[in-house]
Amino acid sequence: MDPNKPTSSNEPTLRDHVYDGIQEYDQKLPNWWLFTLYIAIVWFVLNWVFYYQLGFGSSDTAVIDQAMAEMQVARDKQMETITDKKLWEMSRDPAVLAAGKATFMTPGMCVTCHGTELNGMLAGAKLPGLPLDDQQWKYGGTPTEIFKIVRKGSPDITKGMAAWEIVLGVKKVSEVVAYVLSHHHEGEPITKAPDSPPAGGAAVAPAAPATSTTPASPVK
Repeated sequence: MDPNKPTSSNEPTLRDHVYDGIQEYDQKLPNWWLFTLYIAIVWFVLNWVFYYQLGFGSSDTAVIDQAMAEMQVARDKQMETITDKKLWEMSRDPAVLAAGKATFMTPGMCVTCHGTELNGMLAGAKLPGLPLDDQQWKYGGTPTEIFKIVRKGSPDITKGMAAWEIVLGVKKVSEVVAYVLSHHHEGEPITKAPDSPPAGGAAVAPAAPATSTTPASPVK
């Protein structure tokens, strides 16, 4: 009896070829596997002809650019509704305040630098963030100015807050600003912090004094 012959139709056949003491099975691949391979080959050929040769369909770059443009349009549309009046109205909406507070108090977000009481303190220690519960503001205290700072971050990123729009989106940023405004009153006076940059831009660092090339006079 040939040992390589199967004893039943369900058993695979061993090939006569032997390499390093190893024999190979002579077994047909399953039909589902073969059909998957054939479909993949046909799909590749059709895709190559229609996409690369005939120019049908859009490239990944074009699809991404279109999606980004649509997102920008939607963002611009949202921004049109953000006004001082709208943000003050949101600051009196309990649902908005609950959402804004939840975001503000999330560990690693606003509360980390500004404190749970928005006073920039934690157990008597000064936190990195500025107080948000007083009337003194470094980059402007109107609702839309606060909104801009939260969205785009501090003009001086080395010392101030990073931009949060990319993390939170416009809706959550507006909710956080509404929560901050709920600690204030519409029409209250706004004062400028002593270290506020001059109008029209950030403070310019003083130039280094010029080094004189003239020899110093001897001390008499």
